Amino acid sequence: MPLYKNRAEAGRKLAQALSDYAGRADVVVLGLPRGGVPVAYEVAKTLEAPLDVFIVRKLGVPGQEELAMGAIASGGVRVLNDEVVRGLSISEEEIQSIAEKEHAELERRERAYRGERARVDLKNKIAILVDDGLATGASMRAAVSGLRQHNPDKIVVAVSTAPPETCREFEDLADQVICLQTPSPFMGVGAWYADFPQTTDDQVRDLLEKAAELAPEG
Repeated sequence: MPLYKNRAEAGRKLAQALSDYAGRADVVVLGLPRGGVPVAYEVAKTLEAPLDVFIVRKLGVPGQEELAMGAIASGGVRVLNDEVVRGLSISEEEIQSIAEKEHAELERRERAYRGERARVDLKNKIAILVDDGLATGASMRAAVSGLRQHNPDKIVVAVSTAPPETCREFEDLADQVICLQTPSPFMGVGAWYADFPQTTDDQVRDLLEKAAELAPEG
């Protein structure tokens, strides 16, 4: 049975678990595009916090693109799954080629989503990283590593669903981890949503604009 009707419902439930951060001037909510942004929008609206995106791109295995061998994030961060890389004998040249292609897409999304708006300042802030769920956690690991470079005071990883073992991995990486539901066997993020369409670039941009109107920067 699905745990959530859609991403918006998941975001409202996640916001309840984050209620200690409501109304604080030092909190920033960061959605991982694309699917994490509708969830993060509901969190930011409820907490009355600014919303921004933290962009991560999966590095897919050559010929098996759905299988992640790592990820890159804003700020030049690259995280690799050494077990996958070694097990499939993937060369550094192959990794670099795929990383360069994904970096170009990362930069395109930065421009497409924010337009002329500047990034939300993360220094000395409580940064709440939100996604619609975790599977392997590769993208979120890259996000946490990249976010550290912006010197936040605290990093909170907040997701609606994930395998128990993936959530446990983040206890050593983030300052706080909230996984609302940890079903086992997991069967993938989409299995726990009744309605799980692909989120578009236009939807991400629209939600960021709406959030900026609700919680203007400064």
